[in-house]
Amino acid sequence: MSIRYLTAGETHGPQLTAIIEGFPSNLTLDFEALNFQLHRRQKGHGRGRRMQIEKDTAKIVGGVRHGVTTGAPVAIVVENKDWASWNQIMNVEPIEGSDEEKRRVHRPRPGHADLNGGLKYNLKDLRNVLERSSARETAVRVACGAIARQFLEAFGVKIGGQVIRIGEIEAPANQLSVDELNERTEASSVRVVDSETEQKMEAYIDQIKKEGDSVGGVVECVVEGLPVGLGSYVQYDRKLDGRIAQAVMSINAFKGVEIGIGFEAGVLRGSQVHDEIIHEDGQGYYRASNRLGGFEGGMTNGMPVVVRGVMKPIPTLYKPLRSVDIDTKEPFTAQVERSDACAVPAASVVMEHVVAWEIAKAFLEKFGGDSMDEIRANYNNYLTQVENY
Repeated sequence: MSIRYLTAGETHGPQLTAIIEGFPSNLTLDFEALNFQLHRRQKGHGRGRRMQIEKDTAKIVGGVRHGVTTGAPVAIVVENKDWASWNQIMNVEPIEGSDEEKRRVHRPRPGHADLNGGLKYNLKDLRNVLERSSARETAVRVACGAIARQFLEAFGVKIGGQVIRIGEIEAPANQLSVDELNERTEASSVRVVDSETEQKMEAYIDQIKKEGDSVGGVVECVVEGLPVGLGSYVQYDRKLDGRIAQAVMSINAFKGVEIGIGFEAGVLRGSQVHDEIIHEDGQGYYRASNRLGGFEGGMTNGMPVVVRGVMKPIPTLYKPLRSVDIDTKEPFTAQVERSDACAVPAASVVMEHVVAWEIAKAFLEKFGGDSMDEIRANYNNYLTQVENY
């Protein structure tokens, strides 16, 4: 059994839509918890004015009855509250006398999909590119991941995240449990554990914004409570760490991903990289350390999964870089759209949910069934097998 989803919608359109296919029946959904995850995505020091306009909520319009999944496709809608200001420009049908030409985008922004997309799809109005390539689409991806997160929580899996770096400011390392990590980062404006680092990051973001620039950073996701054996070594596209890496790289503005110690493994000796195997009665097999981030051979090894991703600075700058007008071919400063100075804390939340989705997908492939009862029976049988190994 496998699951998938498709999304549709534009950043200034009436709504974002997603359809999830293959989700089991009899999963009880917590709608408050679902929308809490969407609200988390909107928080963070350095966000733009749109976060004051939008108060995202996910409306489920199919596949759920009386709070429980039915096994049918789950349809999700996240309305754009800003649509009222854009219904002329973004209307599906032609509108006479609209200011469509006045709002046409013909000055591509460096670092965005504008020019590449315009060339690829032969679009003379680059708004048709930026509307879909916008990170606004991650709102509905978080909604899909939030449902996957609730599925995993039903089996004792916990997911957390934190910001590791914003620009030049790096947070000190920590070894907190997911519960403690979530509690402390949720209270932080930049999703860091350390309060002194939080103050430094806020001041740094404020300075960047004052200069008309933007800044990126590094975020981390941690997943606890996973069994051994999700994913597989037998084919390249079944390796779960590879699938997670692809999912993280698919997040807007992400330019790199690592598992565990990641690129540091290219500097250290083997004795400093690999995790020794230990067995104890009552606990079974486990690792003495977790440098490999919970993966060996493309499969989970029972240790916490640790994933890091790097987000580049947002390309929309209030002090624009040089570009070329696609109408005149003359040099021009790039078009300015409303944007954030820093969206790294929000990116941390998005990464949690794309990772949750890939893990839930692998979980269902391993313990597949059409209902929660069937999946739970398969899961418990497997745990017994592992315990007796």
